[in-house]
Amino acid sequence: MIETNPSKTEMVPTQKVLLVDDEPGLRTAIQTYLKDEGFDVITAVDGEEGWEKAQQIMPDLIISDVMMPRCDGYALLKRVREDERLGGTPVIFLTAKGMTIDRTQGYLAGVDDYIPKPFDPDELVARVKNVLQRQERLLKEAARFADTDVGQMARQITEIKSMLTQGDANQGNKDALLPNFTPREASVLQLVAEGLMNKEIARKLETSIRNVEKYVSRLFIKTGTSSRTELVRYALENNLVI
Repeated sequence: MIETNPSKTEMVPTQKVLLVDDEPGLRTAIQTYLKDEGFDVITAVDGEEGWEKAQQIMPDLIISDVMMPRCDGYALLKRVREDERLGGTPVIFLTAKGMTIDRTQGYLAGVDDYIPKPFDPDELVARVKNVLQRQERLLKEAARFADTDVGQMARQITEIKSMLTQGDANQGNKDALLPNFTPREASVLQLVAEGLMNKEIARKLETSIRNVEKYVSRLFIKTGTSSRTELVRYALENNLVI
């Protein structure tokens, strides 16, 4: 008899979570909850140590407190988003319950979700799994288009530009709050709008296809789109690309 389930389980890689918090008790509690769910949890006592460990281990997800000594959550998030290798890594903030200002500031800075303190263990695990699953879906979506016919994509972009010109829609919504892109995200967005696929973008920017996939997935999240065509349309409508 062939045992398919055990081998299938062994093939699933353990997801690495970097937990950054200066409260020892909270670190221990969260680490225990997530380890019980099968995550590999690495901890750091503040944003400075978190940044060093993030570069070493390349985590699948970062959970960070907002208020910490030396380097707070916002500064850590900024470093992550601007880094070539870590830019697409999901980040969840731990924040005091009801701190609307922290939530708004964090979302504008590019955080993916919040976990209010004190937290419910089940909600903690659910939010972590949800963010990781969403990231995986977006990466798969980005990869699905990696081998799309370049000519077909170019034709779609031409049609979009034509429709926007005819409808005078490329003025964009002046009242809309547009996302804040990092320089690398802006470069990837421009190249996607030019009809380049992930392989071509990777060569042009001298990076890996995996990194390009992460940047494209990050663009999907920030713009609320789910395909390259939608992303290009959004960028053109809001004058985000040439």
